[in-house]
Amino acid sequence: MSKLNGQKWINSKELLSKCDISRATLNNYIKLGIVPKPVVKSPDEQMGGTKKIGHFPADVLDILDQVKRMKSEGESIDKIAMTVKSSPVEGRDANFEQRKTPIANAERRVGDEMQHNQDRLRLTLENINTPAYLLNYQFEIEWINEQAEAKIFGKKIRSISDVEQRNVFRLFLNWEFSHFIGNWEEFLNYHMTFFKAKLQREHIVNLYTGISGKEIDYLQKAYDKTNNMVMEKIHQATVSLAERGKPEDRYIAYTTFFREGMFFLYLSADNIPDGIKEFLSKREVVVRDLLQQRLPNLVSFSVLVADLQNSVRICAELPPAEYFELINSMWKLLEESFNKFNGIYGKRIGDGVVYYFLKKQDPDYVMNSINCALEIRERMERFSNEWKLRKKWTNDLYLNMGINEGQEYFSTTTPSSTNIEFTALGDTINYASRLSNLARYGSIITTKNLMNQLSDENLKTLRFGVTKRINERDIFVEKIFSRVLELVKNDEARQQRFADIAALPVTEIIP
Repeated sequence: MSKLNGQKWINSKELLSKCDISRATLNNYIKLGIVPKPVVKSPDEQMGGTKKIGHFPADVLDILDQVKRMKSEGESIDKIAMTVKSSPVEGRDANFEQRKTPIANAERRVGDEMQHNQDRLRLTLENINTPAYLLNYQFEIEWINEQAEAKIFGKKIRSISDVEQRNVFRLFLNWEFSHFIGNWEEFLNYHMTFFKAKLQREHIVNLYTGISGKEIDYLQKAYDKTNNMVMEKIHQATVSLAERGKPEDRYIAYTTFFREGMFFLYLSADNIPDGIKEFLSKREVVVRDLLQQRLPNLVSFSVLVADLQNSVRICAELPPAEYFELINSMWKLLEESFNKFNGIYGKRIGDGVVYYFLKKQDPDYVMNSINCALEIRERMERFSNEWKLRKKWTNDLYLNMGINEGQEYFSTTTPSSTNIEFTALGDTINYASRLSNLARYGSIITTKNLMNQLSDENLKTLRFGVTKRINERDIFVEKIFSRVLELVKNDEARQQRFADIAALPVTEIIP
């Protein structure tokens, strides 16, 4: 602690440590008026590296003890704020403000302004302490905070790994929700307004797996009586939540729309924090933060890994500018195919890429990945010929592809402030990557497991099989599989390279 004008002060670092609270919580207490705004000063010499630091009167420790006690007794934060502001802590000098010197007052005003600006800039998902969640356009919860779990759903949503089980209408129609929220039908109808704005009535029957006829009938009736919503960048509505046995809570609900989904934020009608609309209007920042914290989903998907053959040699032969032109124009061309077949960009690995095809987005996800690979192969042949004519060289450009299907945890990573990558964890992606390494001369290799997911009708539309050496001739034998070990048995170096997938049964898909 330090002294200023004969008064004991504590800096923010000491305060956070002594009271065991986060900086976000402290900022929230300041906004609510529970804790006075700090005086921002230069730090002591021993606190090297910090340009400015906030200082609070020492009696703030007593205030925070009072807050902690009231929270343990189940009091709401609004009631705590009202009680603390109307009941001065014993021993606090009521004339303290009048006794401060003009310099201290000026210092305080500068500090107030700095802190106010910093608070507005620091408004993030982490320090929003009211219910909030992100829904995708299948109305499944992709991100949710603790407050929404406690105040709205009355259960731990983040522990549900299957994304379909996190469909909000499935949750609203569950007996648990109707026993927790008294006006549950009103709340369901509020969300049906957004469903109607985005989807047609016929989508209700396929809203989630296992939906019953009774549930379909109820949701269709809710759809019919729901008014059409005027779409806005930030939609605002008054929403009530009546937890059984407790007074009704009134919220101002803000909804922001992104390509990835809808972000719902519920703020107490009596306490709208500064900067909330500013925060929501920063769409790129908000959606990046949401996707960065997206819940891992256990989903079924097909994954395609494509890798440019002999990329090191091609890079060595071309001037740097031409090499990057080749790579960038190639991926730009092929991105059209990925988009056409609902592929989701995963990440780039060297001169290769990973794309995912999700079951929840399209029931034909497996065929989409195969048809995408076949179209890419065709496009690469044309692209290769164009560069042959341009460079007058004999190099063929081959994109080797591996495809696999499975069910894994699916999440996002943020390698930079402007880039979001989708990532699956597990053997599904590892096998696809290894198969792209196994493939040569633009071939498409996939697993027996993936082919087993196809219907007989789909299988009839495909040519697949394995090239076998028979009587000194290479013959393509259709509709069979082979272990990787058999495909590399005459190449000792490749046997060692693919030892980890030696027993994996695979096949090649051809045009």
